Amino acid sequence: MYKGFRLPREIISHCVWLYHRFPLSFREIELLMAACGVEVTYETICTWCTRFGLEYARRLRRRAPRPGDKWHVDEVFVKIRGVRKYLWRAVDQHGNVLVHSDPIEAGR
Repeated sequence: MYKGFRLPREIISHCVWLYHRFPLSFREIELLMAACGVEVTYETICTWCTRFGLEYARRLRRRAPRPGDKWHVDEVFVKIRGVRKYLWRAVDQHGNVLVHSDPIEAGR
């Protein structure tokens, strides 16, 4: 799978993992790798993510926690910049967030 690449598979897989696991841009990953002493461009990281990304995303999804059979809804009203907002999220018995809302303006 990694034959013909200049860098070892550990570095390639780490860059692809960083991109799919955390909300980082290719340039941010380039900076992180530079801090570790690895010289790689963001275009190369983009190519790796395009080529190997589907397989890594599949692996991450397989490892994701499965939702439990019991769940409840957390609800709260908060004031954000003087405007009352309604927030909610569905949580299973293990504390995994199943779905959540964007702030909705609440009636006064």
